[in-house]
Amino acid sequence: MARRQKSASAKGPSQRQLRAGELVRHALVDILAREEMRDPDLDGVLISVTEVRPSPDLRQAKVYVAPLGKGDQAKVAAALNRASSFLRGRLGREIDMKFTPELHFHPDNSFDTASHVDALLRRPQVQRDLDHDEEE
Repeated sequence: MARRQKSASAKGPSQRQLRAGELVRHALVDILAREEMRDPDLDGVLISVTEVRPSPDLRQAKVYVAPLGKGDQAKVAAALNRASSFLRGRLGREIDMKFTPELHFHPDNSFDTASHVDALLRRPQVQRDLDHDEEE
């Protein structure tokens, strides 16, 4: 009887995907810092590239971005998606990969989630439970 193999997404990203994601992330940070973007939604906004998740075949990549300071996350991600072909062309000159991945930008909500969890942990009811556990 043949064993069923787990899908690639169930196991998580491979070392190759992680390495390629970091390579793309570093190159995108350099490109966004150097290039002047001609989109009004990106005017004067510093952008942090928090994570890049390439597909198993490395032909597509989800890029998670967060604006530093002012800037609406959804507008910044939409503006970067409009400029994705320009950024992909610049990325192709920066990195040495067989295929330059197609970039899909998404807002990174992990900072909002972390601050929400932090606020929940600071609530008096939770603090009381945490203090009670430490006494035992």
